[in-house]
Amino acid sequence: PLSSSMLDVGKWPVFALLPPEELRLIRQACVFGSAGNEALYVTLNDEVFALGTNCSGCLGLGDLQSTIEPRRIDVLCGKKIVSLSYGTGPHVVIATADGEVFAWGHNGYSQLGNGTTNHGLTPAQVSTNLLNKRVTEVACGSHHTIALTVDGEVFAWGYNNSGQVGSGSTANQPTPRRVSSCLQNKVVVNIACGQLCSMAVLDNGETYGWGYNCNGQLGLGNNGNQQTPCRIAALQGVNIVQVACGYAHTLALTDEGCVYAWGANSYGQLGTGNKSNQAVPTLINTDKERMVEVAACHTSHTSAARTQSGQVLMWGQCRGQAVACPYLTHFASTDDVFACFATPAVTWHLLTVDGDDYLTVAQSLKKEFDSPDISDLKFLVDGKCIHVHKALLKIRCEHFRALLNETDEESIEIQQFSYLVYRAFLEYLYTDTINLPPEDAIGLLDLATFYRETRLKRLCQETIKRGISEENAITLLSAAVKYEARDLEEFCFKFCVNHLTAVTQTQAFADMDHELLKTFISKASRYGAFKN
Repeated sequence: PLSSSMLDVGKWPVFALLPPEELRLIRQACVFGSAGNEALYVTLNDEVFALGTNCSGCLGLGDLQSTIEPRRIDVLCGKKIVSLSYGTGPHVVIATADGEVFAWGHNGYSQLGNGTTNHGLTPAQVSTNLLNKRVTEVACGSHHTIALTVDGEVFAWGYNNSGQVGSGSTANQPTPRRVSSCLQNKVVVNIACGQLCSMAVLDNGETYGWGYNCNGQLGLGNNGNQQTPCRIAALQGVNIVQVACGYAHTLALTDEGCVYAWGANSYGQLGTGNKSNQAVPTLINTDKERMVEVAACHTSHTSAARTQSGQVLMWGQCRGQAVACPYLTHFASTDDVFACFATPAVTWHLLTVDGDDYLTVAQSLKKEFDSPDISDLKFLVDGKCIHVHKALLKIRCEHFRALLNETDEESIEIQQFSYLVYRAFLEYLYTDTINLPPEDAIGLLDLATFYRETRLKRLCQETIKRGISEENAITLLSAAVKYEARDLEEFCFKFCVNHLTAVTQTQAFADMDHELLKTFISKASRYGAFKN
């Protein structure tokens, strides 16, 4: 979830008439439609509202009336929306926290999945083949829909003129059908749709595409449409973690923060510096910056990405101009690129925002961390001071509950841990989150193990996973072994095997502890790492 400081729905003209007190209540929002003139939003108390032109009944209000004033969609109130997507009809599809799918709007090609071609004026649950499934993500092309379940299965329905439903034919699919063929027994973790194609990323980093391919948007090296999922062979050995589809181009993010692009390029949307289409994935030059998100939307030829340090790049069609190389913006999120530069100005995914002036308990505590104002205890680490509050530490941590009940000290000196690590630990007690580079998270993993803070240990493992690279993989693996972080050890090990050639050429590998090296080699050979 993004904080209010990062995102302001006021950047989308459709929200311009909403009074500030209403804007402050918005927690989630989506702007869509052929002119960016339709919007849905969810308030802090889980009410859902819609406003705009209401083409094909896409606002879900039960009629075809346009509305300049927000109107409430009663049937969706109280349902927690976790994923939302829309087509160009438009039709709208959501997944709720309970894993249910609702759809409404344009239905000329059965994209609502209810077996008819009558437009749906109110949200209706999509039930065929999905009733005992938990859907976690939905994606829409122009007139088709795909859904991803918690088990990694993909279901598809709607318009199928180019095979985008993946059923092996080009007949429209009136109700949800499992996309199987070569996805059978595979676990999908991320999905996206271009206008007439579909993409899926597997848990092992492989990427599959199906549907329309005349611009090379499936990345298969040819221009033939595909009626069933095809693996992108050119990405062999590259682990993809996220895909995003534009109108006829595709962006993919790797586990090392690189971006590949392929497909249509007449607006420079591939970021290759020219305007030639690419039928195979092409590595984009992002100035060695590590990317953490790619963004595109099937309604436009605009591309965006966010770096680990929070910088936002954009390229492709930007307000009518063709920008052929990634351009550094001053934006704080990829969403702003689409608000200000995409045509139409829509949101590329569901925005999640927090209200601004009211501080929750969590926000209030976060604000007081390391602030001397009302602090009643300070820690001295490496000669530096950290200001905290005894009551909070006792509430949040068993170790401090015991320690602070036995002492009235105003200040406590810490020798065992570094300032950086100890401050991150205390900050975690105030915020529930950690903000450290992966190498430093290792020290925090040590501390979490020492203080028996299970959740913190898990967070450290997550941070380390997100920051793994060929350079630091061995260092992180050694740390995982040392602190008995099994799941992290497995993750680092798999990464090392997947990037074996590069990893074995690093200094860290050369300096690797003898015992660990023996274990590593025997385990890697069991994985078949040395079979040609």
